[in-house]
Amino acid sequence: MTTLKQTPLNAAHRAMGAKMVDFGGWDMPVNYGSQIDEHHQVRNDCGMFDVCHMRVVDAKGDGVRAFLRYLLANNADKITVPGKALYSAMLRPNGGVIDDLIIYFMTEQWFRIVVNAGTADKDIAWMREQAAKAAPQLTITSRDDLAMVAIQGPNARAKVWEVLPQTKAATENLVNFQAADCGEYFVARTGYTGEDGFEVMLPKEKVEKFWYDLSKVGVKPIGLGARDTLRLEAGMNLYGQDMDETVGPLESGLGWTVDLKSDRDFIGKAALLANPPTKKLAGLVLLDRGVLRGHQKVKTPHGDGEITSGTFSPTLEKSIALARVPNGVQIGDTVQVEIRDKLLNAKVVKYPFARNGKAVASW
Repeated sequence: MTTLKQTPLNAAHRAMGAKMVDFGGWDMPVNYGSQIDEHHQVRNDCGMFDVCHMRVVDAKGDGVRAFLRYLLANNADKITVPGKALYSAMLRPNGGVIDDLIIYFMTEQWFRIVVNAGTADKDIAWMREQAAKAAPQLTITSRDDLAMVAIQGPNARAKVWEVLPQTKAATENLVNFQAADCGEYFVARTGYTGEDGFEVMLPKEKVEKFWYDLSKVGVKPIGLGARDTLRLEAGMNLYGQDMDETVGPLESGLGWTVDLKSDRDFIGKAALLANPPTKKLAGLVLLDRGVLRGHQKVKTPHGDGEITSGTFSPTLEKSIALARVPNGVQIGDTVQVEIRDKLLNAKVVKYPFARNGKAVASW
């Protein structure tokens, strides 16, 4: 029997009454009680998430920007202000998505990268393989000494400043997708919920105290269940469901992250140009009674599609989904979803479904 990996907050989760589950080989909290209450807690106040299983990677050395310009589908030249972040896919030569990640420009000698837990080892091996060929002077370092906690919601930043007042001066003027290096604490105004907040990277040995200190000022712990409904309402992709190595970013709702306009070459560019997508990612709201789930078939006049992520939305009080559908499907169309041998009606909508505490999709 395989032993599950544990984050440094494992004991804290158990002490707080979390229900623990196997999440990609990690022993992680799915909820601490009511998943719907946790969801609304983040939309209306704030909550904290253990994201210590995510991997922080530092790319350092001369020419690191040029290397990332070639490695990633999005253009590292877009970020020139220290701390500014960029979301991008990292592709195989055939255009498949190895992972989606965030890079932070700190100096011309140092970019910080945050990658997904399930793909971290693969990602780092790929980065090092490409660096060995294109930029052998670079160091690609997995920061296994760092932990990460996400604090999300309209009151999240104020709560972090209560606990870490020494970071306020450096972080109160951060714009979305920007970070500040505050010594032991690296504070980024980023997240995966559609709400404001911070993601804080800090030494592993300090993360449990940070977690409990946040709890003392009223920040509630939030499990993976609410994290998934929050991110889906916010129209944010989940690697392994909405995209993977078998599909490209243009079929995964990530066209906005792919720079095909500049002369810059990048890994996977030729494949994307040679194979225009025939499908796209669309939002669905179920009109009939039921729940949309991943892998359900979507029937359209233009051919079949498939739900990649589906759930019940606590904010909309409707079932919602992201689905990969033929290009001919348009916003406003009604399609049918095959659920338990029945065809139920769903409306094609523009996502995100909810942001900043409110529903934004219309149907």
